[in-house]
Amino acid sequence: MMSASLATVSYIGAIILFILSLGGLSNPESSRRGNLYGMIGMAIAVLATVFGPRVTAAGLPWILAAMVAGGSIGLYAARKVQMTQMPELVALMHSMVGLAAMLVGFANYIDPMAALNLSGAEKAIHEVEVYLGVLIGAVTLAGSLIAFGKLSGKIGGKPLLLPGRHYLNLAGLLVVIAFGWQFMHAETVNSGMTALTVMTVISLLFGIHMVMAIGGADMPVVVSMLNSYSGWAAAATGFMLNNDLLIVVGALVGSSGAILSYIMCRAMNRNFISVIAGGFGGGKPAKKAEGEAQPAGEVVSISALETAELLKDAKSVIIVPGYGMAVAQAQHTVNEISNLLREKGVNVRFGIHPVAGRMPGHMNVLLAEARVPYDIVMEMDELNGDFPDTDVAIVIGANDIVNPAAQDDPTCPIAGMPVLEVWKARTSIVMKRSMASGYAGVDNPLFYKENNRMLFGDAKKMLEEVLSALKA
Repeated sequence: MMSASLATVSYIGAIILFILSLGGLSNPESSRRGNLYGMIGMAIAVLATVFGPRVTAAGLPWILAAMVAGGSIGLYAARKVQMTQMPELVALMHSMVGLAAMLVGFANYIDPMAALNLSGAEKAIHEVEVYLGVLIGAVTLAGSLIAFGKLSGKIGGKPLLLPGRHYLNLAGLLVVIAFGWQFMHAETVNSGMTALTVMTVISLLFGIHMVMAIGGADMPVVVSMLNSYSGWAAAATGFMLNNDLLIVVGALVGSSGAILSYIMCRAMNRNFISVIAGGFGGGKPAKKAEGEAQPAGEVVSISALETAELLKDAKSVIIVPGYGMAVAQAQHTVNEISNLLREKGVNVRFGIHPVAGRMPGHMNVLLAEARVPYDIVMEMDELNGDFPDTDVAIVIGANDIVNPAAQDDPTCPIAGMPVLEVWKARTSIVMKRSMASGYAGVDNPLFYKENNRMLFGDAKKMLEEVLSALKA
């Protein structure tokens, strides 16, 4: 067993590595190094905790057994889970943090040793830590499980809007506050446990209601928001266990997740509160004028060979990846096509929308996995002004993020959301399996534009045919 001073020094070293990890993850070129810092920091933190002065010899075998079981599950998941399943895996991991905070809170309350020698203000602070820790953990657990269901397709992406939902949330908040007062003034553990249990049930219901009311197009923001919640749940757990490392790391994760959610909302021209309150499609859109037609027109399809011919004659190409590329696992073929075009002197760039895919940075991770150079992967704001001078814009499995209705139709549920203006290119090519609407359930007028062509079929198969034609 290591001494208390050595454990403290180890914690400080782990905190520094976690901060360096977050700094590294802010840039694609340094993200690999950031991940390494994070893994080393976590290894130090775990070892310092397991072999620290607070773990007894009797409890060590149980902890090691739990580590082996958890590590095995994590290793299995890392090997088996596909990149397309990463968003729902992240949501599931967030739920585990919430569950841990809940269990620690309940265990801390019924453990007589936890509150031993506490009285007055110290006892009140301890009870507040327990109550808030369980509350945040319950909301995180329920919300993350619903997000997992939505991201995996087990629950529909359409928002569930109950009548008077805001009043229901307000009533739940008032009940939570009332039972919090009862919990703080409970004379016995049983009466305190009753208040804690009622609050937990209400918090679970609130977590379910909150995420169910959020539309599909806002799910990347939800994943980021739940990441923030999981951080605050971890910080609350740290307060309950009097563990400085958990407090600091939880605060880092919580604050960075909140900042990321805010940045994404600004990029989408969305108000963070409106996302939580309802999400895209959550409000009542303005009624269309009588007789106003839905998006319609003639859809012009194109073959892989014709697509290759357009790319051969192009001098500037912008590729816009979406979730369909992830599903088809076509990122490696896309990289081969871009390398081949660049060898021929074509200016090829990738346009990334802040909410492309199902979680923040989803498309960046896929392209990095395929070894697409970082310098040609650009954000929406960097490229939108270049589409008029672009010969071909290829959209691979994206829909809502290239929908011109966001700019042209104020009655559209995604009205006001900035989109990649691919229709301004000389020719736009949209690769989709069918004419189905996107995750937000909104029709896309882009499909009917005169300069747009539709390449139907599996993205990977079609791109492989395009690649073969380019090589020929």
